[in-house]
Amino acid sequence: MRSQQDYIVTKNEVHGYANDWLARSLKLEYKRTKCTASTLFEILLIAAARMTSVFAVCRDLADAPCDQTIRNALDSSLPDISELERRLNRSLVTELPKALFRKRRRIAVDLTLIPYHGQPLEHEKEIYRSAPKSGTTHFHAYATVAVVHKGHRYTLALTPVEHGEKLKAVLQRLLVIVRRRQVKIRFLLLDKEFFNVEVMSYLKRAGHGFIIPAVVRGRKPKRGKQATGLRAIQKKKNGYYRYRHQGKIDGKTRRTQLTICVASKRYTHKKSGKRRTKKLMYAVWKVRLTPKEIRETYRTRFGIETSYRQMNEARIKTCTRDPALRLLFVGIALVLRNVWVWLHFKMAKGKWSDQPQLFLKLLRFREMLLWISQVVGKHLGADRKQGIEYEAYQRLTENY
Repeated sequence: MRSQQDYIVTKNEVHGYANDWLARSLKLEYKRTKCTASTLFEILLIAAARMTSVFAVCRDLADAPCDQTIRNALDSSLPDISELERRLNRSLVTELPKALFRKRRRIAVDLTLIPYHGQPLEHEKEIYRSAPKSGTTHFHAYATVAVVHKGHRYTLALTPVEHGEKLKAVLQRLLVIVRRRQVKIRFLLLDKEFFNVEVMSYLKRAGHGFIIPAVVRGRKPKRGKQATGLRAIQKKKNGYYRYRHQGKIDGKTRRTQLTICVASKRYTHKKSGKRRTKKLMYAVWKVRLTPKEIRETYRTRFGIETSYRQMNEARIKTCTRDPALRLLFVGIALVLRNVWVWLHFKMAKGKWSDQPQLFLKLLRFREMLLWISQVVGKHLGADRKQGIEYEAYQRLTENY
């Protein structure tokens, strides 16, 4: 048996891993005297690490090319959006530990919406419509599939979602990528947006077990009338109940047989301070767990929300209308998070671990981004803004 080796990582190694990871997979070729491909990746990395725009980075760094040069480089080197999606998905799993793929894993599929206040570039379907958020109902939407292990998320694939596109087609696209990566699926944890007849019928035909929060429907109880549908099941005690769910597929009414799991959640009310009970319902298929285990298992999916927060901490800010460029910036953020996950595997458990974990005390995500920013800052010169502030401070101290 091989002995576990200690692994020490430096700032330059972190920057090298991130740069090489992106360069090998994206393969953006741009040969000009003012801006080479390596310079282009450096600008994108530091913009993501600082959570700012390309314009701000080019303005602040002394030896960086102008922002128009970077925009021209991106316009000329970026492939079409389908090829870009393929390259980003390849980069997401380039260096992930093989231990993730040895056993059957819980796979989470989620839909994330990034608010957008502008107009589409070419077609209206580029802009996704949903419930109001951040003062708009227009979004750029992306679906992701990830391995969920011990509450942590390891992103495997990313795909843009257009307005009017069926979630079944989005799910099929992601599961094809999962199969190509040879990831073994134990069962799926899906968001409540996937609670519809078409998606659940497809998953049953494909043989994939799933847990999906049930969207409560049915008549509310009134005087002389009992509740119907899921509202009636919600009043029952913890357990499993058969339910026939109805919906429309291509304008035709379709039904599918479901098992609804009712689980209780105890919590403290914020205003009254009293303990209360809340009933939760899940659509379950091919998952043999108790109601309490179903609730606890689905809770592990909430680590996804943390990963989305971290994605936004490394997403380049932009006001562009180009969906391909926006996809690139989201993809870079997810790749950087996977680099962070990979570094934890190398540092914490060694190269041959079969129990992947994250140890936040060793290297936090924001610390890794800070290291990347510092290394790229040395390559492209000190910040102009910091230099001006330092000169002003020197003049002020000289007067005293």
